[in-house]
Amino acid sequence: MVDESAAQRPAPADAAPRHRLGEVVVRIAGLRKSFGAVEVLRGIDVEVRAGEVLCVIGASGSGKSTLLRCVNMLEQPTGGTVHIGEEEVTDPDCDIDWVRSGVGMVFQQFNLFPHLSALQNCVIAQQKVLKRSRADAERVARANLDRVGLADRGDAHPAQLSGGQQQRVAIARALSMDPMLMLFDEPTSALDPELVGDVLSVMRRLAAEGMTMMVVTHEMAFARDVADRVIFMDAGVVVEEGHPDRVIGDPAHERTRTFLQRVLNPTHVDPADSSSG
Repeated sequence: MVDESAAQRPAPADAAPRHRLGEVVVRIAGLRKSFGAVEVLRGIDVEVRAGEVLCVIGASGSGKSTLLRCVNMLEQPTGGTVHIGEEEVTDPDCDIDWVRSGVGMVFQQFNLFPHLSALQNCVIAQQKVLKRSRADAERVARANLDRVGLADRGDAHPAQLSGGQQQRVAIARALSMDPMLMLFDEPTSALDPELVGDVLSVMRRLAAEGMTMMVVTHEMAFARDVADRVIFMDAGVVVEEGHPDRVIGDPAHERTRTFLQRVLNPTHVDPADSSSG
């Protein structure tokens, strides 16, 4: 039996909605996620608007990555709703594959196909999901490899690339799907320190171009310089939200201040910690 509504739906390449600056692209309401008895997200309310860069900061285990993975349903929320554009992705009837075609995801690990070249990694999803011709897919892939500074490495396989280059290929792959939204899950955490700068430079350029981005990061300088808003998460809740100058530069909450002190001044020893033995 043919799903007539699906048959009438335009191809993802043509259908991925584009939003005017300031329109809500992501709306998260009352989001909860539990793994067994452990509640990792405890009622998250967040909106992201077109052209906005939202950085999510917090200690390991605070729920940052789980939040991001719930946005495109890589994790099934326990409660609450997530809308991307007009689609409620938490609705069981939502065509999540169609929605995902307009959402780019960049992971901590690069998740490239090791047997494919950089160019082929950027082509395959375009052909399979967007149904682009090989020629069109290669044209888009080459343009995006150039966009991330790897125009001359299209024939290289992942094993021939540095970690930073592999991550830039992963970004080019996501961009080749013409996303309305990019999700970055600590994209520099697996990189050697000297390779981090090139990846962050690409992300800075995307932000300057007006790409809508949700970025889970521990790079405080990037968050402060590039984000339009920062949210600080702790124990599955949003503790503080606002402009980076305020959240990072002058936090209102003690939990935020403690976290930032440990991140920005890792050699500092808290007297309470040292006295506890």
